[in-house]
Amino acid sequence: MDVRTPHLHIDRPADVAAAARALADGAVVATAFANFYAIVARPDADTVRRVNLAKGRPVDQVGSVSAAAYRIPALFDWTRISPRLPERRVRQLMDALYAAGPFGFRGPAADGLPEHLTQHDRGIRTAQVIAPGTVCPSNAFLARAAAEAGVDHLYITSANRSRHLTGATEEPAHWKADAIAAEFAHLPDLVVVAHRDEAAARTAYPAYLPTSVTLLSFHLPEGEWEEPPVLIVERHGSLHVDEVRRAAAPLGLQVRLAAGARQRLRIREYAEALV
Repeated sequence: MDVRTPHLHIDRPADVAAAARALADGAVVATAFANFYAIVARPDADTVRRVNLAKGRPVDQVGSVSAAAYRIPALFDWTRISPRLPERRVRQLMDALYAAGPFGFRGPAADGLPEHLTQHDRGIRTAQVIAPGTVCPSNAFLARAAAEAGVDHLYITSANRSRHLTGATEEPAHWKADAIAAEFAHLPDLVVVAHRDEAAARTAYPAYLPTSVTLLSFHLPEGEWEEPPVLIVERHGSLHVDEVRRAAAPLGLQVRLAAGARQRLRIREYAEALV
């Protein structure tokens, strides 16, 4: 066990229940999330603004969405994807990537998602859904927290302070619970739900870096007539783009990096005492 301060643990049902109740009551939860950590909270506008301020982000920055694996398809409006892009193939790709590990998709937002968790892109209202993958025990926490809060989705953001605050070119996500607790000590209601064994959690995902997820958009396939249809990696994160391509090719889909995603996200480095 390499968590050195008392935290709740993601593999203990009593701890998951306690964290879910705390989130429903307004707490901010830093939770184990596949091979790293993410910050999850209620999806109302006031909470999103409060977390943005705690991270040092612009107060009105749009948030991302998370949910237990079985709820993810309902967060998108499948009637609004391009007719060139068969829904069945996209959903098969989604299933394949989430079966393997943590990932993110951006697509047409379901009508029930609020404006502060959606953004417009060339006339399409989109949502960015970040999930830990179907085998991660944090699915139980996400499901329990949503039920306790009486919602079908949660707000999610990276477990780090913003580069807008620190002045760094990039602020990678945390993969150490103690480091998150220290960085967000100014949040009095922070709850940390840790991996019991962080090294084992990282080992369980050998193809993934312990950093923010790779994000693939499917709301606007690139190229008006290009075949197979081209989906765009908007953020090159924990899963290498070549692995995304390997999952997409048998489904008749191409994958390309956006111009802003050519540089892959870095892994956070820690002082030797924390590692």
